[in-house]
Amino acid sequence: MTAQLSKKSEAWSARFSEPVSDLVKRYTASVFFDKRMADADIQGSLAHAEMLAHQGIISTQDHADIQRGMAQIQAEIAAGKFEWMLDLEDVHLNIEKRLTELVGDAGKRLHTGRSRNDQVATDIRLYMRAAIDGIAGLLRDLRLALLDLAEQHADTILPGFTHMQVAQPITFGHHMLAYVEMFSRDAERMTDCRKRVNRLPLGAAALAGTTFPIDRERVAKTLGFEEVCRNSLDAVSDRDFAIEFCAAAALVMTHISRMSEELVIWMSPRVGFIDIADRFCTGSSIMPQKKNPDVPELARGKTGRVNGHLIGLLTLMKGQPLAYNKDNQEDKEPLFDTVDTVTDTLRIFADMARGITVKPEAMRAAALQGYATATDLADYLVKKGLPFRDAHEAVARAVRACEQRGGDLTDLSLDEMRTFSPLIEADVFNVLTLEGSVAARNHIGGTAPNQVRAAIANWRAQLA
Repeated sequence: MTAQLSKKSEAWSARFSEPVSDLVKRYTASVFFDKRMADADIQGSLAHAEMLAHQGIISTQDHADIQRGMAQIQAEIAAGKFEWMLDLEDVHLNIEKRLTELVGDAGKRLHTGRSRNDQVATDIRLYMRAAIDGIAGLLRDLRLALLDLAEQHADTILPGFTHMQVAQPITFGHHMLAYVEMFSRDAERMTDCRKRVNRLPLGAAALAGTTFPIDRERVAKTLGFEEVCRNSLDAVSDRDFAIEFCAAAALVMTHISRMSEELVIWMSPRVGFIDIADRFCTGSSIMPQKKNPDVPELARGKTGRVNGHLIGLLTLMKGQPLAYNKDNQEDKEPLFDTVDTVTDTLRIFADMARGITVKPEAMRAAALQGYATATDLADYLVKKGLPFRDAHEAVARAVRACEQRGGDLTDLSLDEMRTFSPLIEADVFNVLTLEGSVAARNHIGGTAPNQVRAAIANWRAQLA
């Protein structure tokens, strides 16, 4: 029976008296989803082998053989010729098995001074570091696309809303800059998360470290890690760095979802503020007139998927005692899917933002509804000396009168205006224009067109 197990090259075969059942193999195997970490696994193994040779733990010939074998494995994987085997359970054992086939005993010596526990933790961190760098680049691309849109429409007026009710006039450029701010904080979170991802677990071995004279700092430097994990138990057992990434990713998707909601509303014929390029939309199987904003709708739905992965990982970790437990194999699929979902969504949104057509006339018409300049009239009265609460009351009475007669504040004559406050003079009509309203918000963070352009210039300098 032992001989039978040895033929399968299972890392622990000599300990057991019967083979693992096929059902258990399928249940416990991860190779068909963790094989995406193959490049990270090879990077980590090459750095580990270099350190072992430098420390005299393996020979220079073994090191050279390992390098040669890994180069061939990389080529086989790149060409799609590498045979992934379910019997070997995961990416790590598959690569080790193939290495041993290629270089013999040198391949068997590679695992000296390490465990799969610290090996997989290292691979995940290498994989995540690259994923975070990719996401950071995509967040930059999306912000640049939004800046282009904002610059084109720095003067385009639309209604700003609170409670989905018309509130005050703003510019479309200013509205786009709000999302630039959100995605910039997302980028900051990713950068900050990367610092905690970029710590080396390798050398922690199974849980207690190793008796071999390893040099962890050397491996960290070779792999570009900023520091090493300082406690071997913690290094192999916690996945808080993955949870933190998923939390940051969930916020990215939340901002995507908010933007998606607005795009869907704005594209509705009843609103008609924008159109989205045909390549991001689909039709109906029965209604020939339909043009559905499928991309923002689906992104809105995928946000729940990413949020679910975050909760899944938190739940995965909450009851685990130290140190490593097999539960942690369940970290990879939600993590990988989060990376894929965020990456694909950001890529398509950057492209879609450049395919948005703005309809200024519809936006302006909507801004003329709902008494959007009422606050400007109140501010006008305050500047004339009326206390704000009294000004608020006077304008509220004016709005109610306009509602009763079916008109806007600008439809009132000067004499009618003065019935609400004797402080009102002929210059009030300059205040009540949409252009006057947005131009008056002329401070950092305001919606005035010159402030919008200044903010765009500042962001372009930062993203250059």
